Amino acid sequence: MPAASLQLQRTATATTATTTASATAFSCHKQCQTIRVPLSFDNITISVPDYILFYHTRTVGPNQCCSVIVKTINAPVSTVWSVVRRFDNPQAYKHFVKSCHLINGDGDVGTLREVRVVSGLPAESSTERLEILDDERHVFSFRVIGGHHRLNNYQSVTTLHASPNGNGTVVIESYVVDIPTGNTKEDTCVFVGTIVRCNLESLAQTAENMVKNSKII
Repeated sequence: MPAASLQLQRTATATTATTTASATAFSCHKQCQTIRVPLSFDNITISVPDYILFYHTRTVGPNQCCSVIVKTINAPVSTVWSVVRRFDNPQAYKHFVKSCHLINGDGDVGTLREVRVVSGLPAESSTERLEILDDERHVFSFRVIGGHHRLNNYQSVTTLHASPNGNGTVVIESYVVDIPTGNTKEDTCVFVGTIVRCNLESLAQTAENMVKNSKII
């Protein structure tokens, strides 16, 4: 995966930041340190609020990798968020998920769920904990804490904010995960990145169809 360049520019009021990167996904593998995951979108400069950069600042260990994927959706933030925030129903847009049920909690932060995945993937199930559910800022995060899979210590953060034209949503999802034994950093990022991109494409289709159906009604 090619290296990515990063440039951050803040306004005088420090309310937004502009991030430029040379790749659509950036991976990193460093000795344990806190890094800011660069936000990139097909070589297009995007502006994001400062608080979003905060949520995508990660601590990456010596045997971990991280990446970030950006997706624009032609649907309001409220519509996209109504799908993303459902910790109990990831299969609404994640097609790799076969089933999900809550094993502790009722959907608030700290709730645990067990996810079973479709056949064909190198995994059977995943136990996950809801880390962040911010309905005001539209921030969602979960961490994998168990199960039968190879993505140990996987943590994902998803943020939503209105697109520059005000009619759509910019979804940013970043993750950190251990590099499995026998795999390289690049292998891991390609595998996980493919799944995340598929999920975001499906999220876009789901949300945009919800908008279309609401207009028909």
